[in-house]
Amino acid sequence: MSGEYKTDGERGDIVWRRGKPGVCATGAVPAAVHPSLCSARPGSFGDKAGIWLGLLAVFFVLTYLVPLEGRLLWQPDETRYAEISREMLASGDWTVPHLLGLRYFEKPLAGYWMNNIGQWLFGSTNFAVRFASVLSTGLSALLVFGLAWTQRRQLRQSVLSALIFLSLLLVFGVGTYSVLDPMLALWLNAAMAAHVFVLRANSRTGRFCAWLVFGLACGLGFMTKGFLALVVPAIAVLPVSLYYRQFKSTLGYGALAALLAALVNLPWALRLARLEPDFWRYFFWVEHIQRFAAENAQHSAPLWFYLPVLVLGSLPWLGLLPGALAAVWCARQTQPERFLLLCWVVMPLLFFSVAKGKLLTYILPCMAPLALLLAAHGRECADALRGKVFNANANINTVFALGAIAALLLAGSGMLPCARIYSTGEWPRIVIGTLAFAGWLCFAAVSRRAQGDRWALAALCPLLFSLLVGQIIPQRVIDGNQPQEFIRRHETTLNQSRYVLSNHVGVATALAWELERNDIVMYDDKDELAYGLTYADAQGRHLSREDFPAWLARMRHKGDVALLLLLDRGQDLPPGLPKADMVHRNHRVALLHYQQRP
Repeated sequence: MSGEYKTDGERGDIVWRRGKPGVCATGAVPAAVHPSLCSARPGSFGDKAGIWLGLLAVFFVLTYLVPLEGRLLWQPDETRYAEISREMLASGDWTVPHLLGLRYFEKPLAGYWMNNIGQWLFGSTNFAVRFASVLSTGLSALLVFGLAWTQRRQLRQSVLSALIFLSLLLVFGVGTYSVLDPMLALWLNAAMAAHVFVLRANSRTGRFCAWLVFGLACGLGFMTKGFLALVVPAIAVLPVSLYYRQFKSTLGYGALAALLAALVNLPWALRLARLEPDFWRYFFWVEHIQRFAAENAQHSAPLWFYLPVLVLGSLPWLGLLPGALAAVWCARQTQPERFLLLCWVVMPLLFFSVAKGKLLTYILPCMAPLALLLAAHGRECADALRGKVFNANANINTVFALGAIAALLLAGSGMLPCARIYSTGEWPRIVIGTLAFAGWLCFAAVSRRAQGDRWALAALCPLLFSLLVGQIIPQRVIDGNQPQEFIRRHETTLNQSRYVLSNHVGVATALAWELERNDIVMYDDKDELAYGLTYADAQGRHLSREDFPAWLARMRHKGDVALLLLLDRGQDLPPGLPKADMVHRNHRVALLHYQQRP
């Protein structure tokens, strides 16, 4: 492939002109195959560097760190990962994951290790449980900042790119939630950044080093969540290599990267295979093939599932999304770096859409490249004085905020009984929610002013919402999905019970986390613990409905028994249960306490 570098107008962007050999605007001779995308107008951070970086840091602290401890843990995800790490730290076994004392082979180890660090530093707190996710999101924001900086050497643009990334609703929602996806996204974002430098490299040594970083990032991603960390980068870079006729080079260097990824994982993989010979069969077949391709895959959803997720997840920048994607597609022949970013958005999105099993967290790796494209498009619209784009974005944020406020008022008014989720005494939560979205509304209005020169203030739309979201959740949702509060109210009764049971894994892990004990017995349901319960050393950790009365009659002679049930909405206590000495119920959660008998 041959071509020529030129600067693009007053902005000084480097573009690739296909057709004849040439030189970079800075005078460097480009590579024959891999175009160098060096900046035409190098800059410096300048005197205001501290101010801009300080503003970014303050936004991150307020949005991502301050609210963490004030929000209860959600089951089943957050309580699951909190308990796995607690048990790892308590047992000292960092090789074989256990949940409620049972083997748990759904994920590899690196994500648990990162969670362990949070609990080791900050103790058994909600902040500690979510710290690894927030740290990973912050490091991804630094990668976004670095890529924007190396592209144009402009501090404001770099800060804006990171700010857009951190303010995306999907990034905030998942990045402050204790799951492994933010950690996986970090390594995939690092792989994306490495491939950007592959395109920029004008020497074999540069390409070799960039591909090594690419392989290292993929290897760490595999240690976090498995084969997705290998598949997503491969399908993202494939269109780029084909379009720019670099497939042979990509195949060769890609094999080197794959070898490095395998070497990174080899020590722990061999050790785990020696300790638990069935791990890799279960991990590959059940957690990958069946989850993503089988007809009975977990979390099955239609093909279009991720379209509304992408739309809502792009707030408060949805108005810029169509133009950003269209602009980079039109410039794909001259701007390979931005075309790469487009492929990192579209290809994983298509892959996860085709898969049978779907969760909204899966497309988190698409958001970092999307933020870079949104920032670049916003800058171009601002340079061209295209204020209508920013007005449209402000209008979308206004409509969203007004719709959210209307939904809150409707949910608490009782006008539609089927939509009422707040009880009569929860009007303070409605007021707080209205205040949060009123802040969204105000910043949307400010971002519309003065011909769009304040369009970047749309990043502040979610600020109040992020600080107050924990105070908006209805009590019936808290009791069913955040059982910490209910457990703490009855902690004395639960601690006095020699045997504690639950019919739901999420509630059982919340019990184990709060009571710091992993001997919770599963009642009736097995769910994701079904595999761990098949081992001989797991006998007695599950009771069916039919066996419970006889078991209870025997065990009450040894101590108190507590059964914590998660019920369906509007469901009464299951029939056939022995009469309890005390019953405590709040919405969907019920605690049955059976006192010891002589």
